Amino acid sequence: MDFSQAVVMITGAAGNLGRGVAQAFAAQGAKLVLADLKREALTAAYGEEGLNRLYAPVNLLEEAQVNAAVETAINKFGRIDVLCNIAGGFRMGKAVHETADADWNFMLDINARTVLHTTRAVVPRMLAQGGGKIINIGAFGAQKGAAQMGAYIASKSAVIRLTETMGAELREKNINVNCILPTVIDTPENRKAMPDADPSRWVPVADIAATIAFLASDGAKSIHGAAIPVAGLS
Repeated sequence: MDFSQAVVMITGAAGNLGRGVAQAFAAQGAKLVLADLKREALTAAYGEEGLNRLYAPVNLLEEAQVNAAVETAINKFGRIDVLCNIAGGFRMGKAVHETADADWNFMLDINARTVLHTTRAVVPRMLAQGGGKIINIGAFGAQKGAAQMGAYIASKSAVIRLTETMGAELREKNINVNCILPTVIDTPENRKAMPDADPSRWVPVADIAATIAFLASDGAKSIHGAAIPVAGLS
């Protein structure tokens, strides 16, 4: 996979998975637009900006900020070839009838509305340039309901359905939209939260990043609207 001519925008870029995805694309020569809430987090993760690396501090729930970040990226690099919607979050613990509106809103906002805002800003650019790739992050567990996870599952299910819908809408426009469905990701935070679990059964960040890079490559040009499990041994 050669991304030396590609511009890749990654949301949630300062997080564990965002850093892994950025590393995978950078290794293949891509120019990176790295989006996260705080510039300080991006600087801590990557050092200073460079010729092939643009920082986009942005609140993805503020559509005007998203539009401005995309405009800045276009002004610097001229295009966005790949959009990786990595930003997201997780909460569980209460039954559906006990889950407060604030928790529903948080999950739907951070997992689904962020995807809506970024695609709304980027897709017109991809249409104008003649194509592109969009990869979203769903969740393996969102394929069916599970107790005490209603808001999370609903939000990630929305990501899957949005992916399928956009895949159908944009496939004739040379834009591929797909998502991956990871199980538990092997991160320091998850190891700390679940000290008795066996992390060897979880999904390494590098494996998810490699799957995302494949979906962004020419090798995946015939894949549209797919929700691909990346489940490790869990």
